[in-house]
Amino acid sequence: MADVDRLPSGKWQARTRVDGRQLKRSFARKADAQAWLAEVTTDRARGQYVDHRAGRVTVSEYARSWADARPHRPSTARRVTGMLTHHVDATPLGAMRLGDVRPSDVQAWATGRAQVLAPGTARLVLGLVRSVFASAVLDRLIGSTPVVRVALPRAERPRVVPLSVEQVRALAAAAPARYRRMVIVQAALGLRMGELRALRVDDVEHLRRVAHVRTQFPNGSRERSEPKTPRSRRDIPLPAVAGEAIAEQLREFGPAEDGSIFANEAGRPVRSDHLQRMIASAVVAAGLPAGTSSHDLRHHYASVLLAAGESVVAVAERLGHESATLVLTTYGHLLPDSEERTRRAVDEAWCAPDVPASAGTVL
Repeated sequence: MADVDRLPSGKWQARTRVDGRQLKRSFARKADAQAWLAEVTTDRARGQYVDHRAGRVTVSEYARSWADARPHRPSTARRVTGMLTHHVDATPLGAMRLGDVRPSDVQAWATGRAQVLAPGTARLVLGLVRSVFASAVLDRLIGSTPVVRVALPRAERPRVVPLSVEQVRALAAAAPARYRRMVIVQAALGLRMGELRALRVDDVEHLRRVAHVRTQFPNGSRERSEPKTPRSRRDIPLPAVAGEAIAEQLREFGPAEDGSIFANEAGRPVRSDHLQRMIASAVVAAGLPAGTSSHDLRHHYASVLLAAGESVVAVAERLGHESATLVLTTYGHLLPDSEERTRRAVDEAWCAPDVPASAGTVL
């Protein structure tokens, strides 16, 4: 029921009900009250009505409830919580009411984040905030999202320069004896660090020459979990260099108490922070470029496959990527003979029968 009545004060009050709640507003003129009532009625019919009082919750409060409701994996939940704590709660944007945030407020916040974060990280945080406001629109807390046309510094991704076989061998030689074969196996199978740490004796079939990626240890966690994505659960052809390294590791040190191939001195799976420190020290000792990490061993694996003529789709499958697009954007410049193919393609086109012999002559 919707109506407009005159109050004893002389003002005009419009009343209606939305989702079982009564809404009312007072206006100096009857025409304004009727116009508001018509607007609410139209928005309800379109499913676009927003109660502006609902937007009084702060950005931080709503972002927390949004994150709690998401079906995030534990590792993802920790990452999202950290981003909200450091880049939303700790900024003026977090204390603002949802309904008060304007595009200029978001731009000012994004500019501030860009001054303290790497370009790629700043875009990740912006994407998180964009998702939060998009959800608020769906919940009808705000009419539209203020996260529009946000400008950030251009992110220039340096081209991947993969490690050579000689560099991988040098890195392994510089590592402690217990861990040097981890370097070889990661480079020969292209595993993520968490997948390498979680690789069990039962995951490797030496006769069939295949390694199964079935679990992982998320970074900073000792709890075994499902791989990062459904495509991360995969079977990888086992090259001899990896099979021999695994066999030698088990003969010399034995498996961890939970069946993991690589164990620390206490017989437990290797911790990620310990492995990272070990790799960092080995990088310096081997004289490798600063910033080299275990992830560069995945780059090495991809580059070897591409140089051998493996398809981009096959490389994506071996690495556990969701699509081949990431392989193209990351390793496209490593595709073999691309320069020669370019020269040959142009030369063949210009040598076609309908091209005059003098067409390519330089005077």
